[in-house]
Amino acid sequence: MSGKIVRIAIAGVGSRGKNAYGLELLNMKDRAKVVAVADIDPERLALAGDAHGVPDEMRFPSAEAMLAMPRLADAMLVCTQDRQHVPHAVAALKKGYDVMMEKPISPKLEDLQEITKVARENGRRVVVCHVLRYTPFFQTIKKTIDSGVLGEIVSIQALENVRYWHQAHSFVRGNWRREEDTSPMILAKCCHDLDYLVWLCGKKCERVSSYGSLMYFKKSNAPEGAALRCTQGCKAKESCPYDAEKIYLTNKDTGILCGNVEWPIDVLAENPTEEKIRHAIETGPYGRCVFHCDNDVVDHQIVNMQMEGGASLSLTMSAFTSIGGRTIKVMGTLGDLWGDMHENRIRIGVFGKEPQVIDLGKEEKDFAGHGGGDRLLMEQFVDLMQGKEPDGTITTLETSVESHLVALAAEKSRLENGESIEIAPMRG
Repeated sequence: MSGKIVRIAIAGVGSRGKNAYGLELLNMKDRAKVVAVADIDPERLALAGDAHGVPDEMRFPSAEAMLAMPRLADAMLVCTQDRQHVPHAVAALKKGYDVMMEKPISPKLEDLQEITKVARENGRRVVVCHVLRYTPFFQTIKKTIDSGVLGEIVSIQALENVRYWHQAHSFVRGNWRREEDTSPMILAKCCHDLDYLVWLCGKKCERVSSYGSLMYFKKSNAPEGAALRCTQGCKAKESCPYDAEKIYLTNKDTGILCGNVEWPIDVLAENPTEEKIRHAIETGPYGRCVFHCDNDVVDHQIVNMQMEGGASLSLTMSAFTSIGGRTIKVMGTLGDLWGDMHENRIRIGVFGKEPQVIDLGKEEKDFAGHGGGDRLLMEQFVDLMQGKEPDGTITTLETSVESHLVALAAEKSRLENGESIEIAPMRG
């Protein structure tokens, strides 16, 4: 379908489907058009439908309702909740859609095997939203490694700075707080990181070990005088950085009183206002005390990976950081590289030479949406749909499954006190 406008249906028009990928598609009207949308929330459905000019008869109250219809588009974006991804994607593949699906694919090994089988049997393509690969930051690191200036890669150390308020928002109070409802946190939050580590190294992982736990966000750590809700006379409020009113009202990065109306504020209310956010804090899940929620996912974890050829990789994920983003150290036989995604700075140190510093922040690049990754992902997906030859970045299903195997092995190892887990038997 080279040159034709790609028709796209979106299942799930929440934070990612409507506000990330949907907005990027609005900027690509000459190449792609959203022709159908589905969501269980009527307000989100109306907003997404209006934004894309989708007629009422192509607005569906659920992904299932949309998938009950004959094929409506060339491709479907599956942006529903974690454990819905594979059922919705499999149904779409069988209808003849190509699929782009939000990560993670699934926390179940059998789901990974099923969707791979269905995609192959139906001759359809699946792309997974590992957006970090597409960022200028990681693209620069990959090009540096592939150039050979660092020699053979021996070790990589990566740190996922979850950020204290992000942990509270998504993994203590929010949708990803309970593993049985979504995924282990190392998969939900860090399959991005495990994907780019495997990609940078250019080798498959042989075995994994991991440690981590839910150490802090539990009832036993509640300060004296803590209330069940932040707005119910909490006596620990003044000294608590996790106070909901601080995060959603007055925090300079996230608070609506400081001008923020995007994520995470728009998760609490569509078209947010101070009144709506205050009401959400007083009555909804995002106003609960972080020490009195029903969360069970970890707040810190370390993953150690042994790769083919002997290189060792490690990832540390921690909630307890003041600044978000990723930091990375790559060590090779001829040099090393250090990078800070928050600052968009990379330092390349070839042994015996003066270091080179690349300041991506000074370049004319758009770093909105996962460091610019959202836009580049959508561009490559549309390229693929229009018949253009993809480069080595695009995260096909076969590519993405590798990071999921590492994540599932890491969670198994964590639950087994750091036991080393072999990856090969999981590949099937």
